[in-house]
Amino acid sequence: MFKFILKTHESKIYELASQAVKEAEMFLGSKKGKEKKEMAINFVLKYLPLPLWLKWLKPLINNALNKLIDKAIEECVEKMNEAIERLKEGT
Repeated sequence: MFKFILKTHESKIYELASQAVKEAEMFLGSKKGKEKKEMAINFVLKYLPLPLWLKWLKPLINNALNKLIDKAIEECVEKMNEAIERLKEGT
């Protein structure tokens, strides 16, 4: 069951992670990496769409998905930093 949940929500987790990284960066600015990561993780967990019949399992699911969410956020941060570097090199 968990693998099914993971497969069906993996793309949504990455989509939410991308949005969460942007939100955290805008809200907290530069530096404060740990706080931004916490904020991004909480954002993903808050907006992760779960079927009604799984809502009661949300705390368990949150713990189980924490590594995937963390990985997704790290990848999004890397992409954002690479894009910023490319922009800096272009000017």
